[in-house]
Amino acid sequence: MKNRDQALSRRDFVRSASLSGLTLMLGVSVPGLGKSTSEIINISSADDQGTELIPWISISQSGQVTLLNHRSEMGQGTFQAIPQILAEELEVNLDQVVVLSAPANQRKYGPQPTEGSFSVRGWYKQLLQVGATARQMLIEAAGNQWNVPVSECLADNGQVIHRPTGRKLGYGALVEVAARQTPPQNVPLKKRREYKLIGKSLPRKDIPLKTNGSAVFGLDKKVPGMLYAVVERNPRFRGKVKRFDDSKTKAVPGVKKVLVVKRAVFGNLYEGVAVVATSLWAAMQGRKVLKVEWNDDGFEHLDSEQLSAQMRANLKKPAPSAPLETALRNAAKQLEAVYETPYQSHSCMEPLNCIAHVQENRIEIWGPIQEAVWIQNDLSERFGVPKENIMVNMTFLGGGFGRKGFTDYPYEAALISQAVKAPVQVVWTREDDMSGGPFRTGAFYSCKGGIDEKGNITAFQTVTAAQWFWQEWRPEPFPDPEPLKENHGNVDGLLSPYLKAIPQYSFGGVATRAPIPVMWWRSVYASTGGFASESFIDELAHAAAKDPLEFRRNHLPDARYQAFIDRLEAVSQWKSRGKNAGWGVAITESFGSICAHVVSVSRKTDGKLKIDKVIALMDCGWYVNPDIIRAQVEGSIIMGLGAAILHATTFKDGKAVEQNFNTYPMPRITDSPEIDVHIMDNDENPGGVGEPGLPPFAPALCNAIFDLTGKRMRTLPFKLDDL
Repeated sequence: MKNRDQALSRRDFVRSASLSGLTLMLGVSVPGLGKSTSEIINISSADDQGTELIPWISISQSGQVTLLNHRSEMGQGTFQAIPQILAEELEVNLDQVVVLSAPANQRKYGPQPTEGSFSVRGWYKQLLQVGATARQMLIEAAGNQWNVPVSECLADNGQVIHRPTGRKLGYGALVEVAARQTPPQNVPLKKRREYKLIGKSLPRKDIPLKTNGSAVFGLDKKVPGMLYAVVERNPRFRGKVKRFDDSKTKAVPGVKKVLVVKRAVFGNLYEGVAVVATSLWAAMQGRKVLKVEWNDDGFEHLDSEQLSAQMRANLKKPAPSAPLETALRNAAKQLEAVYETPYQSHSCMEPLNCIAHVQENRIEIWGPIQEAVWIQNDLSERFGVPKENIMVNMTFLGGGFGRKGFTDYPYEAALISQAVKAPVQVVWTREDDMSGGPFRTGAFYSCKGGIDEKGNITAFQTVTAAQWFWQEWRPEPFPDPEPLKENHGNVDGLLSPYLKAIPQYSFGGVATRAPIPVMWWRSVYASTGGFASESFIDELAHAAAKDPLEFRRNHLPDARYQAFIDRLEAVSQWKSRGKNAGWGVAITESFGSICAHVVSVSRKTDGKLKIDKVIALMDCGWYVNPDIIRAQVEGSIIMGLGAAILHATTFKDGKAVEQNFNTYPMPRITDSPEIDVHIMDNDENPGGVGEPGLPPFAPALCNAIFDLTGKRMRTLPFKLDDL
């Protein structure tokens, strides 16, 4: 399977997929364009019909199969998984195909965000159906050519075989006939037991590209006539440029222009001064001698201590739920706890960067883009350019975690390109990337619970105090907190069946207002909410004198969760755990998947605490590639480890303190425990994989520490060596 780095128009797609003659290209019509449901369409007739569609499969007369990946690849595996789904029903070997990445075009390719762990679970049915339809058309073409019943033919490994005679025809030889057919609808799909590719740990085809240096990431991309830019941005985020002195900057050889530029972050415009030059080095040297005076009036310059104090105060604002308070008073035991989680930087391996070329009524973008369509729509609205004249080209991403799904950095690059009338690559330094935001918000959770004489939860409440990223679009103050509603709502990460077993529960929250920009971070609020809910569930289990895993089993009546706990108990050998180590468990639910971690900790010979092993179990329903799942869970655990015990973003006088890895340390190999990942097999609908593996780690670790030391860890991050 090969990758081609190119912008993909329909003409490019046809040209790249076909050497000569007719080409069989199949896609899916987009509902809402005169149709109520999706429909498989032969693209050769789509232009005549005025139909917009997703062209996923192309087969040329030479036999070349081209598959389209309409999602960005940032390490999570869509470059492998989406073609693997298509190839399964198409009956081709992945070594035989070329994979192309689609540009932004919502009318042709549908929604294209790589977020919410949605790539497979949102598109697998359409992908399977397109592959099956193409296969059936080729089989029918062969049956007609041989004048035999179609039922006597089957497809295998890029060819159609006539069972009685053993005759074979490659797909390329059948394209001319198949390309003129009307695609059949609702072709039966394979049974799961018949899969040859799906469910198999096939080697990822992007890995060789990324190890031999041929993969094109955003920082690798170059276009003719390109200039380079770096931006001195206000470290207090909302401040404005008062004045700047660029006399020394313009004296640096290669510097072409210095200008004020704005970055749109939700409902705010953040200002900076851009230095544009003929090389990145010249731009960076020019920035070093640039002098900027900021106007930071009109907003608070908060410290982390002030933010934390505000969140603690906000936990007390909602009026109580009367039914829940009654249930708490009547409980045999009551418990309260507050959990605190910090702000976090995304800190992707590849810092932010973007190339923009703004021309008359046309804009083209290249870079590590996580949400191509949103960027296309944003630029269209801000520049007044029709969407069809805006091309957003996705390169490989060196990590994303939600940060590269935002619109601010392409908009900033486009403004600079417009000002200098040339393509410009804007590069964020590591310090820019880690201190410029938006960040994962800090979050505080106040939990209350009651249990009866039998050890069952009778009342459960969580109040959340955090910045909510959607409030950034609403500059007006939020209304005063309302009374908490009983038996209403949820908290991110909490297993939904708990609410069936608990008679009285309530959830609510208060928005913390601050000039610190915040947004989604891997697993969004499940990374903080899961820590609070599963830590508190564990505290309730111990208050009830119950085994923590059995306590969870008793409150999760659904058959899927019972089977999940059975498997978790077996793979972790929970019942045979030793007495010289602490064991902790946490189970969270997010993005359609259930994930559990069992963590074991012990003391080293010097008395310091160490993490021995993490056993993970993922239930993401129907899945494509087990190795991708294991890799994502392993990566999530390491990311969760860093956020739990190593790093946080703090603020002093309104500025981010941690600006590089010397003060925001990442887990090293020596910090990494043994990790053992297991996957549930069932017939549930597919869930996400890239995000659900993170939330259980911190609560499982803290629950294990309690099991060993008797000390509850309710504030992240903390240092293992201090325990």
